[in-house]
Amino acid sequence: MLRYLAERGLPIFSSPLSILRVLDRLSCTITLQLEDIPMPPTTITESVDQALHAVAEYGEAVFKPLYTSKARGMFILKDGPDARKAIEEYRAENPIMYIQKTIELGDLDLGIAFLGGEYLTTYARCKTNGAWNTTTESGGKYRAYEPPAEVIELARRAQARFNLDFTCVDVAMTDDGPFVFEVSAFGGFRGIQETSGIDAAERYVEYVMKKVAK
Repeated sequence: MLRYLAERGLPIFSSPLSILRVLDRLSCTITLQLEDIPMPPTTITESVDQALHAVAEYGEAVFKPLYTSKARGMFILKDGPDARKAIEEYRAENPIMYIQKTIELGDLDLGIAFLGGEYLTTYARCKTNGAWNTTTESGGKYRAYEPPAEVIELARRAQARFNLDFTCVDVAMTDDGPFVFEVSAFGGFRGIQETSGIDAAERYVEYVMKKVAK
């Protein structure tokens, strides 16, 4: 519906076509891979056998629905005798399986925010209760974080191809360097507000008003 309205002349921020390219995890991943953005090893398949092979190769993997947020619908699977049954049950609901090697996050990952393609700020999501992920849905908490310039540049490159008006790039800091998980269609106003005091929603409105005025 948003795309229909946008192509009839209604200004929408971000463009519905840009949003579609990141809402679909498969589409987002392909774009990031074409830009040589470092990501965790990933397998995308409809085959139970290939999924089983991926889990065996990774040792432990995260299965992610193509459309989701806040880690909803994701689960961790270790290689073992019960892996095939778990994959078959998952495939019944998710014919296209998106499988990513579990990487050691430490206690946090980052949301690196951009407005109009320009760097705004960074916040960290921190584990608090032993959950495998850092999302607030799983009890994660926000805190301030200042990443190195090269990590900000990596996030800038990751979001540049999507032409989003406002976005946060999810980045994990690991012993093997930074990995990008995804580029968000919307970003985290609350995380930014709580950690930096920046009212990103207000900044976004000002940005939109200037664009509309032109």
